[in-house]
Amino acid sequence: MTPTALAILLGLTSAVSLAAVNTVVKAGRDILMARVVLSVTSALLIFPAVFFVPLPTGPVWIALGLSLIAHGFYQFGLINALSRGDLSIVFPIMRGGAPILVAIAAATFLGEALMPLEWAGLAVATLGTLGFVLKPGKLASGLDVPKSALIFAALTAVGIALYSVLDARGVRMAGSPFTYIVWLFVLDGVQLGIAGAILRGPTLLIDARRIWRYGVVAALGSILSFGVLLYAMDLTEVARVSALRESAVVFGALFGWVFLKEGFGVRRVAFASVVVAGLAMMNL
Repeated sequence: MTPTALAILLGLTSAVSLAAVNTVVKAGRDILMARVVLSVTSALLIFPAVFFVPLPTGPVWIALGLSLIAHGFYQFGLINALSRGDLSIVFPIMRGGAPILVAIAAATFLGEALMPLEWAGLAVATLGTLGFVLKPGKLASGLDVPKSALIFAALTAVGIALYSVLDARGVRMAGSPFTYIVWLFVLDGVQLGIAGAILRGPTLLIDARRIWRYGVVAALGSILSFGVLLYAMDLTEVARVSALRESAVVFGALFGWVFLKEGFGVRRVAFASVVVAGLAMMNL
């Protein structure tokens, strides 16, 4: 299997597991605590690996620090968006807006250039994902989502673009991609654990105990989803991998429909087909 084909397979794997993780988090109702348990559990599960990977160099530590800021911004937007809107509504906005931003940032800061057909495919896939949130029979101004959820979902998309470019740069700097992957999971768990302690105070452990099952299951999926994403970024262009991962909006809508009893319908099936067409244009 060629590196590009492997990257495509890893990107799709990341998409399915990403949608599953967010479905589990949404099902837990307490979004903040589900994310805290997810991140802390992921850090604990992956921590033993720090003894088997090379230590980050000085520049890699700096890259990790910048990435943590971007991930914190992403978590802030994600928690607020999922707390205010249905998964099948806010998820397409936050994930659908990210690929274009990632492609622009990657071209600007990483020197990655897409061909015209790839840009066209990216645009088609992005429009398809955003189509998930339109009200039936409405134009683009008729968004089927609360305004506050829309704002936080848009902020989440910006966070995704930021951490995608920073993580791609960091994982390539690290020599061994597993060094960056392992330490990012560990440090992100510490960051979210501290944030949870500050926000919930004495009730932290009580709140965590109530939804720990959701957080632990999501943690396992998160390690798979983000780990394979970072590895794929070491194999091919960031914009290509990001667009593949954003096919998660299709799986997210399906999971929301099946497991959370949210609406789906023929209209969103049609937009899912548009997403698949755009991704095919980028990757075949």
